[in-house]
Amino acid sequence: MSLLDHLTISRCSLYQYQIELTPYLPVGKQRIDCRKGLVLEIQLNNQQTAWVEIAPLSGLDINSQVISGFSQESLAEVQWQLQHVLGNLIDQPLAILNDMAQQMSLPSLAFSLSLLDAKLTHKLPIRIDNPHTQSAVVPLLYDGMSIEVMTQKLLTQGDINSVKVKVAQTDMASEIQFVYQILAIAPHVTLRLDANAGFSLEQAIDFLACLPKHKIEYIEEPCINPNDNRQIYRQLGIKYALDESLNSPQFDLDVALQQPGLGALIIKPMLLGSLEKLQNMISQAHLEGVRCILSSSLEANMGINDLRLVSQALTPDESPGLDTLSAFTQPLLLATSELSPQLNDQVLEPLMHIGHARDSNKVN
Repeated sequence: MSLLDHLTISRCSLYQYQIELTPYLPVGKQRIDCRKGLVLEIQLNNQQTAWVEIAPLSGLDINSQVISGFSQESLAEVQWQLQHVLGNLIDQPLAILNDMAQQMSLPSLAFSLSLLDAKLTHKLPIRIDNPHTQSAVVPLLYDGMSIEVMTQKLLTQGDINSVKVKVAQTDMASEIQFVYQILAIAPHVTLRLDANAGFSLEQAIDFLACLPKHKIEYIEEPCINPNDNRQIYRQLGIKYALDESLNSPQFDLDVALQQPGLGALIIKPMLLGSLEKLQNMISQAHLEGVRCILSSSLEANMGINDLRLVSQALTPDESPGLDTLSAFTQPLLLATSELSPQLNDQVLEPLMHIGHARDSNKVN
């Protein structure tokens, strides 16, 4: 019998957070001015404790319109589900977290429970073994960003080789000019374009034909009609990537991987599900020669820190897309002089505590 077999859950705590964003962050063509989510804390009978951030990408944008194309679940649904199951965890073996993750229909909850299990059973790396790749920042850029901010992102974030550029958001001429401004400032970088399904086939081809093809790694979700994506590859030889499509109930990975021109899957764990599901998806894609790049769902710093470790574990040869923290006006986790960070009480509201607290040895 291993030591893990003796570990049981002694306490569960659930918090909600809300953090203002400045400037607003893009969610497709929409913008959001605050980020809301949950924090789940689990303590074991050996005093070990871990946290996870649970933050589906849904809700309302700055115009009070429903965010479309991302999470199919609401934060309220996740909170309701958690408040009805947490009581069942007390005094149960640690393995129940992963078992529950496999049964959850809400992707953010399935991912977060499996992540808690991985933290508490030490399945994630305790350090980044490939720091050049995993610590490299892939700057997120979009038309309308000031030259000063763009220059700072391109020149002060270390040794960067790729940039992610939002396109199909304003007018084509200004976005083409914006891309050339990026290349003038950082001529060595390659482009990961992201259209969020904003182009018709004709617009996508016209846009891409105006850019240096050798500089484009791929274009994410280029066309309004996803069936048009492969035509871009046939006509221009530029690969496309899938992001929002992975979250569609109609998405068929086997079919997608057989389509000509698919270059990458952009994997947002908070939108897709458990670590086991992600691993299976990545393994299947790699067998077909398709890259997999982990990307944030605009999580706060707790979630971003965890995604960097998940990327090291699942996609060690790819730099994840995690450049979204600069807009957060406050952190969710506070750095301290001690070994472990602390939760930022200024942005947290306790929702429930179940079980008996002990002095903790936090692994976070």
